[in-house]
Amino acid sequence: MAVLADTGEQLSFAELAYRSLRDQLVMLAIRPGEPINDDALAQSFGFGRTPVREALKRLESERLVVAYPRRGTFATEVNIADLSHISEVREQLEPTAAAAAALRATTADRAVLTGLVTELRRQRRQPDALMALDMRVHRAIYAATHNPFLEDTLVQYDNLATRIWCLFTDRLPDLAGHVSEHRPLLEAVIAGDAATASALSAAHVAHFKRAIQAVL
Repeated sequence: MAVLADTGEQLSFAELAYRSLRDQLVMLAIRPGEPINDDALAQSFGFGRTPVREALKRLESERLVVAYPRRGTFATEVNIADLSHISEVREQLEPTAAAAAALRATTADRAVLTGLVTELRRQRRQPDALMALDMRVHRAIYAATHNPFLEDTLVQYDNLATRIWCLFTDRLPDLAGHVSEHRPLLEAVIAGDAATASALSAAHVAHFKRAIQAVL
């Protein structure tokens, strides 16, 4: 069975459950350490337990949930010690993705990125809205690389980084400024300027790491 997503994509129930749960876990709507009841989730989604279980298996492989025999499934804890490991990967791959997106983005990709620039100009100050917009910007750049392996890898690492970010939104002095850094990055990608996009992406990842370290 497939359903029509807001984007017009045909999604299976398992994919629908996966995307919904993934974003709830990333944005900490499901709190770290919180138990996950597949029966309750299936009821809330309005379909059977099998798609939810498939989604949870994927999320476990992405380190967003953990399953314990005879205990159940839980949202993973956010381990700040992972920041350096996550940043090490992102420092290498984010600039590569930004440059690739600048070179490979299609007309449709550039239209999506241009729309995000407009949203960034009108950004709201609520932390949840800012973080959701931040996540959409990253995913749009990854999609514009047209490299599914690079895209999948970076989505997973950005999800883990975003969970850390969401843990500290109330203590970060300039969350809106951090999210606004995406405007020149997006403009460089749209303009096809790979070198500038790569440099801006590297600076953005470095700023993220420094900002978190500053509030620890």
